Amino acid sequence: MPSVNEQPIPAARPVIGEEEIEAAVRVLRSGRVVQGPEVAAFEESFADLVDGRHCVAVNSGTSALHLLLMALNIGPGDEVVVPSFSFAASANAIRLVGADAVFVDIDSDTFCVDPAAVEAAITPRTAAIMPVHLYGHPAAMDRITAIADKHKLAVVEDACQAHAAALNGTPVGAFGAGGTFSFYPTKNMHSLEGGMITVADAELARTLRLLRNQGMEQRYANEIVGANVRMTDVAAAVGRVQLAKLNGWTEQRIANAAYLTEHITAPNVVTPVVAEGARHIYHQYTIRVRGDREAAMAKLTEAGVGNAVYYPTPIHRLKPYWEPDQKAGRTWDLPETEKAAAEVVSLPVHPLLTQSDLERIVTAVNALGENL
Repeated sequence: MPSVNEQPIPAARPVIGEEEIEAAVRVLRSGRVVQGPEVAAFEESFADLVDGRHCVAVNSGTSALHLLLMALNIGPGDEVVVPSFSFAASANAIRLVGADAVFVDIDSDTFCVDPAAVEAAITPRTAAIMPVHLYGHPAAMDRITAIADKHKLAVVEDACQAHAAALNGTPVGAFGAGGTFSFYPTKNMHSLEGGMITVADAELARTLRLLRNQGMEQRYANEIVGANVRMTDVAAAVGRVQLAKLNGWTEQRIANAAYLTEHITAPNVVTPVVAEGARHIYHQYTIRVRGDREAAMAKLTEAGVGNAVYYPTPIHRLKPYWEPDQKAGRTWDLPETEKAAAEVVSLPVHPLLTQSDLERIVTAVNALGENL
């Protein structure tokens, strides 16, 4: 048990400081609160994170995925290859446009999609590949883009957990047809709530701007059928403040992760692996527990160390996907996905951790010992 003077260490901790509050109040007092100058400025600043790509802000990461698929004309009759080991939003966006999610297995080290599994899943109906940069580790984009080019497929990056991650110097969100980011409060940076789409093609960016705003660029001059998934200027103002702090926070996360990896020695725990050339930005610091995971989590909680499982149920086993696939006679053989879902535990790694917090985390994990 933690001592009476020690507070539990939260697994994740949103940062909302005075600068964020002042930015939000400034916009509220201005009276211009939706799709205004703050959104445009946020988009322009975020472009620096993705090699200057066109950026289109929306109200959530899920909306970002949904709109990007719509803009790429992916819909009924199409298939999108996606890992099952992810948050449901990855596949939900595919279903929302009427396409079919084709689930594939992951790499056992990085938890990201296995390129060999991707290529094996391609059929004449395949329209796109959706790699997920899970936990902040970039997927093997060099291999995935090569597969996509070979088969003339779109690549839609789910970078919702990977702000500022990179592979061989290229940032995520700057690889295929487009990338998507989330600004949910527990992400590495947030805008209270929001999302961003990053694309290389100017016409595609214009289509996305139409789609987010009822299909119109000028008021009442609707050009296409669109939705209302705009970002507010309040959210954008908060996002701009957070973006300015992202680099420092990212370096702190990487340092925190390095300390944990160096000092965790429990024999039944496997610490995160970073692929060659990858910049892992540790949205989550995710270990594998060999043994009784629930017992390990209970011991960590008792020691005051927050922990969580992302994700205990692979998407293909969730009701909206499992039941239709069973009726259609579709089955998925995803052994690495099933194994990861049974073993992963995420530990605190956020930039507000103190040295004392890091030491407590290490002590609690190493105390798990061999008997789980």
